[in-house]
Parts: sequence; C-alpha cells; structure tokens
Amino acid sequence: MALVGSRVELDADEDIFEDALETISRSPSDMATSGFHFVPCDTKRTSRQLGAPAVGRAEGSSAKVDLKSGLEECAAALNLFLSNRFKDALELLRPWAKESMYHALGYSTIVVLQAVMTFEQQDIQNGISAMKDALQTCQKYRKKCTVVESFSSLLSRGSLEQLSEEEMHAEICYAECLLQKAALTFVQDENMINFIKGGLKIRTSYQIYKECLSILHVIQKNKEEQHFFYEFEGGVKLGTGAFNLMLSLLPARIIRLLEFIGFSGNRDLGLLQLREGASGSSMRSPLCCLTILAFHTYISLILGTGEVNVAEAESLLAPFLQQFPNGSLILFYHARIELLKGNAEKAQETFRKCISVQEEWKQFHHLCYWELMWIYIYQQNWMQAYYYSDLLCKESKWSKATYVFLKAAILSMLPEEEVAVTKENVVSLFRQVDGLKQRIAGKSLPTEKFAVRKARRYSPSSGVPGKLVLPALVLLLFTVYTLEIKSLSRASKNVLTFGCEAYNSVKNYYIFLYLCIN
Repeated sequence: MALVGSRVELDADEDIFEDALETISRSPSDMATSGFHFVPCDTKRTSRQLGAPAVGRAEGSSAKVDLKSGLEECAAALNLFLSNRFKDALELLRPWAKESMYHALGYSTIVVLQAVMTFEQQDIQNGISAMKDALQTCQKYRKKCTVVESFSSLLSRGSLEQLSEEEMHAEICYAECLLQKAALTFVQDENMINFIKGGLKIRTSYQIYKECLSILHVIQKNKEEQHFFYEFEGGVKLGTGAFNLMLSLLPARIIRLLEFIGFSGNRDLGLLQLREGASGSSMRSPLCCLTILAFHTYISLILGTGEVNVAEAESLLAPFLQQFPNGSLILFYHARIELLKGNAEKAQETFRKCISVQEEWKQFHHLCYWELMWIYIYQQNWMQAYYYSDLLCKESKWSKATYVFLKAAILSMLPEEEVAVTKENVVSLFRQVDGLKQRIAGKSLPTEKFAVRKARRYSPSSGVPGKLVLPALVLLLFTVYTLEIKSLSRASKNVLTFGCEAYNSVKNYYIFLYLCIN
C-alpha cells in the first residue's frame, strides 16, 4: 500500500466515526530513539523558560517553532518529567502546544498520563481535548495531496523521497497522538461506538507506522543529507517495535483475525526494533528503554510466558538510576526488578522511597501501594496488607471492585478480634463488590469478574452466606503474582508452610491447585 494512496481509505473510516478532524492525509514519520544516552537538560535555561511566557511565547502566538527547537524543548520536558517535575514539564510545553508538533505531542501526552492515573471523568475529557488539539496541530504540518497525487502514488513510490523532514516528523507525531487518543476513547465510555472509533484510530496509527517504515528504507541511502534522520528513525523504531511486541502477545485466534484486516505482530522483531531504538541517542531513546522495561517487569508476566529477562532490565535501568536517582518512575522499575530477583525487603524499601520522593502526582503512589500490599500478603503480614488495600479503596479509582474484594479477603485472614479493631464489616465489603464493577472498551475487567463471582457467596439472596476458604490466596492464584512467587524465596516458603498447616481445612480447589503448582 502506498503512503499517500492509503490516505483515501483511512480518511473515509475516520469521517464516519470521528468529526473532530475533517481531513486525514498520510506522510512519512519522524523521530528516533535513545536508550543509554540522554539529551542534556540545562536546568537554568529551563527554569527561565518556565516563568511567565516570554515575549513572543504567549499562547496563541502565530510564530512557528522550527523542528530543532521543538525536539530540544520536548527532550528537556522529558527530563523534567523523569525528575518528578511534572508541572514544570507541562508549563515548558504549554505556550507552543498549538503551534509546534512536538510541543503539542509532549503536552498532550502528559495530560493523557494524568487522566490515566486519576481515572477521573473530567481529566479524561481534558486528555481527549488536549489530544484533539495536538492532532490538529500535527495535521497542519503533514503533506497535503490532491486526488491526482494520491492516485499517482499508487503507481510510483518516487514521491516518498520528496517529503520534507518536517512532514516526516509530523507523520510520526500524528500517529502517536492518534494511538493515545484511541486509548482514552476506550476508557471514556463503554459503548460499542467508542470501541469501534478507538479501533479505527489504532488501525490508522498502525498504517502510518508501516508507511513510515517504508519511507525509512527509501531515505536510508541519503541519511547524511537528513539533519534529523536519527530522530525520525527512532520514532519509527519505537512505534513499529511497540506495535509488533503488543500484537504478538494477543491470543492466537485474535492474531489470526487481526492479520486478516492487515495487522501483524512479531515479538522478536518488536524487541529488536526497540533495542535498536534504545541504543540510539535521540529524544525517544528513553521511551524505547521504558517500553522494554515495562515488557520485562509487567507485560510478559500478564500476557506472556512469565520468563523475565532480569539481566537486560537491569542494564537498561542503570543509566536512568544514575541520571534520575529520585525519579519516581525509575524507582518503581527498580523496585519491580528487585521483587523479581526475590529481594522482597529491598523492593519494599524502594517502593516506600518511590512514594516519598514526590507528592505532585499522588496517584502514582497507588502503583506502589498495590505492590506493597502483595508483598505483605506473601509474608502473611495481614494487617499491613490491609493498610495498603484500604488506601487503594479510599484513593484509587482504577478498579474499585478488585480493591474492595482484596480488602475483604485480607480481613478474612485476620482473627476476629483484630478485624474488630479496624471497625470493618467483612460481609458488607463482599456485598459491595458487585456494584463497583466497571467496563472498559465495552468489556469487564477479568480480575473484577473473578472478584464478583467469588463475592456472590456473601450475597443476602444466598440465604446463609458461604464463606471462602483462604480468600486472599484464592485471588492470588488468579493474579500474575503466581508467576513471581518462585522468585520470592522467603515469602513463598512462608506461604507453603502456611498452606501445609491449613491443608486439612482447605476445601477450595483453587488453593489445592495453587499448592500443587508450587
């Protein structure tokens, strides 16, 4: 499929389900990657820029930002973000967010991340609005083609070499914005229309990345003439690598269906592209690194085989720890790696440090609460596990049904006198679970479905409530943590000992299966 030729089909799809943008054109892509090298960030210069907007930088200014300045300031904002200076990063990008494609991409990405962290409807709406503005900004820089040019591109790929660097970068920025807007569309509402609209956006983004990869091959021979070739290359590596990796982790029957409509996923190729991007020195190199880290510390445990490459994760994280020793995101990955290595105490210490280093985005603490709760469950420290489950119930909106079920399950493991101290009613908590479930992209969350099914034993309609046996371990079997427990040598030994002592009273086959596996 030719780059410009595919524009017609994709525009038609978007016009049906999206009225925010009237025209969708297609061009090359942009950016590069850098994993072990960071763009220097002059903090003094950045601080000067963060005051009231300077002359000529006021919002709504008609001035243009050149590609070099956009890349530099976006890289500086990324450094601020990794240093926990989230508001400073936003303020650095805000003045030019409607004039520069990179300022628009960076600004809207931070707003979207904030929406995902809070799960507040207002924040989600703000994220969608910011991403819509970013798409319009990127659209201004994309190549405009007539119908004749679109038809001629079906017969020849010569036009690919005629694209300007700015147009190529606009294509990559547009694809990234489209992908993020699709993600927000899924969580915005549970109706089928939003699901279809989100799917079309993902398909459009995927097609853009495919065409950008073709462009990369075409301009490879003239890369010395391209001032920002490696930035463009990094953007392609990040996008195509992440797509290949994520699609390869889907169930086989879904992959076959996606291949029928033009998608393809190769895990080895995806990791290779991300590693190539991470080894570069572009603005997106840290993002390639963080994507690989997310795969090794989380995604492979949830959707993959559970075989984690801890050595690679440690080597990728080392430069980040050196440059951002107090970065909350970096500390979180560090704690996860320690947990996978079986260093539960070190992981606990690092998670607590991750909580203490910043208060600006308190929602990020919820990730640490979740991890600490599970570590204490492993160690059978039920009161501490209850403490963190209670914090999640009160502060986080990600999955209330799961949190309340876990809280009730943990309390069920405590003696009655200790439960009385908490002033909680376990049966009442279990009965709340069914009313707290939610749907994302029209589908219920697997953990919530499981929690609701188990909590129904406590329903008043069942007459005398039938209690779960070791309910915390029932859910433990269902979670990804069963894949990690062999790494937690001390904690797993405690769990097994506890299971053997309680064997005679265990009636639940989930627990029996759990003990057999371990």
